[in-house]
Amino acid sequence: MESLLLGLLLIDAIGLIAVVLLQSGKSAGLSGAISGGAEQLFGKQKARGLDLVLERLTIVFSVLFFVLTILLMKF
Repeated sequence: MESLLLGLLLIDAIGLIAVVLLQSGKSAGLSGAISGGAEQLFGKQKARGLDLVLERLTIVFSVLFFVLTILLMKF
């Protein structure tokens, strides 16, 4: 059981790293922080299409990572 959980955790960790690296950057330094705040204020949403899918996959992989880690600690 421990080997199975460890293997799933390894696959999940690699998937999480890949999904995070595939996401586009949200800002470009100080100018990105200023314009990013203005975009949020006026209701522009950048999270469409592939960015939205990658964001949701990041959440799924993160939750799965923590669940597998907690389960691995119990065995």
